[in-house]
Amino acid sequence: MSRTPNTRLQALMQAAGLSPAQLARMLRSVAAERGVLQASYDHTTVRRWLAGARPRPPAPALLLECLSRKLGKPITAQDAGLTRTPATVINWSERDPGRLILQLARAECDPARQVLLGAGPFSLSALSVMDLGTPGDPTAQPTDAMVVPTVSQRAHIDQMGAIAALFHGTAERYGGQSTRAALAAYLADRVAVFIGAPTRDSVHPQLLSRIAQLALLLGIASADSGDHGISQYYYRGAARLATQAGDSVTFAITLRMMATQAYDLGHRTPAVLNLAEQAVAHARHAPPAVLSYALSQLAVVQAHYDRHAALASLARAEHVHARIDALPGPFTDYPAGALYFQRAQTLSALGDLIGARAALKISLRLRTAAEPRATALTRAYFAETHLRIGHLEQALTQWQTFLAAYPTLHSTRAARHFQNMISQLQPYRRHPAARQVLDEASAVGQ
Repeated sequence: MSRTPNTRLQALMQAAGLSPAQLARMLRSVAAERGVLQASYDHTTVRRWLAGARPRPPAPALLLECLSRKLGKPITAQDAGLTRTPATVINWSERDPGRLILQLARAECDPARQVLLGAGPFSLSALSVMDLGTPGDPTAQPTDAMVVPTVSQRAHIDQMGAIAALFHGTAERYGGQSTRAALAAYLADRVAVFIGAPTRDSVHPQLLSRIAQLALLLGIASADSGDHGISQYYYRGAARLATQAGDSVTFAITLRMMATQAYDLGHRTPAVLNLAEQAVAHARHAPPAVLSYALSQLAVVQAHYDRHAALASLARAEHVHARIDALPGPFTDYPAGALYFQRAQTLSALGDLIGARAALKISLRLRTAAEPRATALTRAYFAETHLRIGHLEQALTQWQTFLAAYPTLHSTRAARHFQNMISQLQPYRRHPAARQVLDEASAVGQ
């Protein structure tokens, strides 16, 4: 991009009422929200962009997110004058959720198109469930299904379920970044033949459900990779496919993940609360694991609105959880360690740090060898809770164990906890044990 003034960016900033200094502050805030470890943007940085300098990654994605939030609508790289490449990487107006997911997966497999793909911002306006439909609504069902042989399709339905379990297990162990590329390639190659293809009425909903579940896993992996805008598209595509399949279970799980993503990014708005409430509403007839899963997140969000409602939802989640008898699987089980982690989050939001600490201790005891990533994240949160109470020695013990597992994790959530550890220990740098942890962290981060 030549060094000619970026008039498009200037116009958007004016429309948003943002000065260079104000935009720089927003950039730093969104960067921290996404776990970007180094973000030193200031008003001079923004002025260079206005003069025509090209922002370097991850600045474009952060910039588009800031503008989108202020203006209340998605802003593309073309809108902001950040690229001259036509916006043809993805047809964002594609109405068919399966075809949009396929475009996204194919773009992930093409390094030349990943740059523009990664520019998609997380959108608060995309948290609405109004346009996602309702599972079981006849008007949401596809009408172009045809009769063809189904033996192969049934085999592929089973295969997709096994593949989903494989990718989910790997992501749980090592983080979403470890599976995202391979899962996108599988969807773009092996699953693509079923997207938009004619099928028997009897198997079509099952195919749509499997594709929705794979898209949901890609959304989780994208969020854990820090690409929250792309994650939203996968989530919304998964929700719409679940609607077409009449699959209220996958629909409820997807809404729950959308609420979790927004909450983890620091959003406590009524839209996030509504997402969590809708997840519970659609899970009311689901297996106990799914209902408990939805209720626990609702409790976390409700803690910022209504203490009584939060504790009631948490109690109900624990009561329902006791009825789980399903085999482990990405859409059939809810580990007890995860439930106690949500209990800790709820109690922490309510100001009960002692109760949160007790819940985290139980969560760690219940974590299994198949959950190294979740165990490490729980230890990091446990350490932060100890420090908030004033127990430095206990916090250091948990952080040391977290550090031992950190190099094997490919997760922005883990990276955010890693950065939190460094910043929270700086005031204790003269403490010998704290200094040792900081030194170990420095060595790990090199």
